[in-house]
Amino acid sequence: MNKTIIVSNRLPLQVKLEDSELEIKPSVGGLATGMKSVHAEGNGIWVGWSGLTEDQLTPELRKEVSTAVTKEKCVTVPLTKEDVDNFYLGFSNKTLWPLFHYFMEYTTFERSEWESYKAVNQKFADVVLEQVNDGDTVWVHDYQLLLLPKLIRDRKPNISIGFFLHIPFPSFEIFRTFPWREALLEGMLGADLIGFHTYDYERHFLSSVKRILRLDVKFNDILFDERIVKVDSFPMGIDYQKFYNAAVANNNQKEKEKSELQRRLDDHINTSLGDKMILSIDRLDYTKGIPKRLRAFEYFLNKYPEYKEKVRLILLAVPSRSNVPQYQKLKRETDELVGRINGEFATVSWTPIWYFYRSMPFENLIDLYTSSDIALITPIRDGMNLVAKEYIATRINQDGVLILSEMAGAKNEMNEALLINPNNFEQIADTIKQALEMPVDEQQNRIKFLQNRLQRYSVEKWAEEFLKALETTKNLDDIEVSKRLNVELKQEISTAFSTAKSKLLLLDFDGTLVGFKDNPKDCKPDEELLKLLDAIHAKDDVTLVIISGRDRETFEDWFADKPYTLVTDHGVWLKQENEDWEMLEHLKNDWMENILPILETFVDSTPGTFIEKKRYSLAWHYRKTDPELGQKRSTELNTVLTSLISNNDLSVLKGNKVTEIKSSNVNKGRAASRLLTRDHFDFIFAIGDDWTDEYMFEELPEEAYTVKVGFKKTSARYHVKDTLEVRELLNYFANN
Repeated sequence: MNKTIIVSNRLPLQVKLEDSELEIKPSVGGLATGMKSVHAEGNGIWVGWSGLTEDQLTPELRKEVSTAVTKEKCVTVPLTKEDVDNFYLGFSNKTLWPLFHYFMEYTTFERSEWESYKAVNQKFADVVLEQVNDGDTVWVHDYQLLLLPKLIRDRKPNISIGFFLHIPFPSFEIFRTFPWREALLEGMLGADLIGFHTYDYERHFLSSVKRILRLDVKFNDILFDERIVKVDSFPMGIDYQKFYNAAVANNNQKEKEKSELQRRLDDHINTSLGDKMILSIDRLDYTKGIPKRLRAFEYFLNKYPEYKEKVRLILLAVPSRSNVPQYQKLKRETDELVGRINGEFATVSWTPIWYFYRSMPFENLIDLYTSSDIALITPIRDGMNLVAKEYIATRINQDGVLILSEMAGAKNEMNEALLINPNNFEQIADTIKQALEMPVDEQQNRIKFLQNRLQRYSVEKWAEEFLKALETTKNLDDIEVSKRLNVELKQEISTAFSTAKSKLLLLDFDGTLVGFKDNPKDCKPDEELLKLLDAIHAKDDVTLVIISGRDRETFEDWFADKPYTLVTDHGVWLKQENEDWEMLEHLKNDWMENILPILETFVDSTPGTFIEKKRYSLAWHYRKTDPELGQKRSTELNTVLTSLISNNDLSVLKGNKVTEIKSSNVNKGRAASRLLTRDHFDFIFAIGDDWTDEYMFEELPEEAYTVKVGFKKTSARYHVKDTLEVRELLNYFANN
């Protein structure tokens, strides 16, 4: 039975070592809850770090940890203290975390930490590879393991790999500053499915893939390494029933069953009738914007003094990375702000801010959620923010108001909340007032919609939807319509070639025999290629044809002393061995003077583009421009040209980063058909990379060996990866 392997930086276990005694218990909440059905109830294994470094463990303890986590269907990745310092505390949290959250001023780029990040990702890969078999599914999680999908794919190509990023993916302008950006993107693209919390993050990722790796992206599909990588958004939910049921139980508690915190909250509620409590819960992290939240609350008290002694902010800041200088500074700033605001506004009977710097057990969180009239959640940048969802789940009377930052991923699902810009104190102050004065029926109407949505899309549903989408990536019949040309098929073609009495080889040039360059004039055939073509042409009964959209003058220059058959201008001119050039199609080119000014206008408005003027066609190249701008301008140009040329026997060809205008009566298919009538061939081979080559594939007889270069939809029977593999294939003919 195939299994699912979950991989995250930490195992879903709390592993502690006290006085040489191990204590291991399951983690609760978040990812551990979401993956419970996949891991515990299914045929699953969880791979991750235990939380204890190799330096802390004796051989006996190491064996004890391994035995204990194995019982929990987990496998540990051995990390040293140096690994943790450089990979986790260093690169993950000093480089990726601030960069992906737009805090570039806190971002460092240390080569040694990058090397550690690569090494630890390889350690994770080694452990996964020990567990995985063909047909298994691997689901990798979060920013600490961005390189892992490719490392696994390189060794195990026949498994299904998913990756989910739990933090924001930054815009291209931010991500492009990262020194090892290509490696991170390629690492993620080792997955079959890449998931994000929101469409914004998905869009940013696709933009970086297009601009940095220059890959073809069609909607949310990326063509990469002969695979289709799917990219989609899956907003993570919570264990809704857990929080709702806990709130119901809290509401039904008898007095003696209540926690000390709940009794204090009740005392305040009972003695301060009409007063409101605003709850704010966060890790003490600079991305959460706690100091700005405090200043905004101070601004509110100054702007609306009538609410002094009638509203209280409960601030729970959970300690985080307290040994890191930025976090220590944040703690001092928060402490000082709370002290200053309380000192300025407090009265004998009222303190505006109750401040807790600690972790609280689950039951105390429920106490705070159920007792607070308003939740104020205002991160500067947040991948999702589950606290906002937890607060809504605990509102069993469907009252209360959620004020939520529009910079949190959760805002896309929570439009009924009061959304604010966390940097706009004026707006926050006005929104707090709006929340305090909101009628109960409006509160209930908003909460009802939020609860219904959160209940439907729980964390279990999130995991189920992701795995269902990952399963669909196994079926690519709608994309792949040709067979991969493997060694056996190459040998079959080579054998057919060697036994045939009359052979025709139709070879496209750009993108097939040579790779693309920014300037088409730089694609001159190299000596290795010419030797290869010479060897094939020298064989008996071989007609070697280079068939291209290139102009006649260029091929006369490049192949002046070569005896190959040449077809240029998409089929206008033909030159056979020892013969003069023959015009296959008699065309006019007076239409160019009307089209050229239009192309020049697009060159002027699209930096990096240029016009290639041929004898019978015009080509607008946009390979060097920004890919999104180029695609947009190409669509605009196509619209303009289509309306102009409809009655002029002209057609628009959209090639690889080029738009070409030529006569409708000319294409490679017509040229290939004419060549077929000039002799009887019992072996026909055609290869090309562009959709202009599709005319050729379609015109050739069914028994012809037609090959597409690249992983694209095609009418060719087979496909190869790239120009390097084209030359490898041609070597079969040359050395047959």
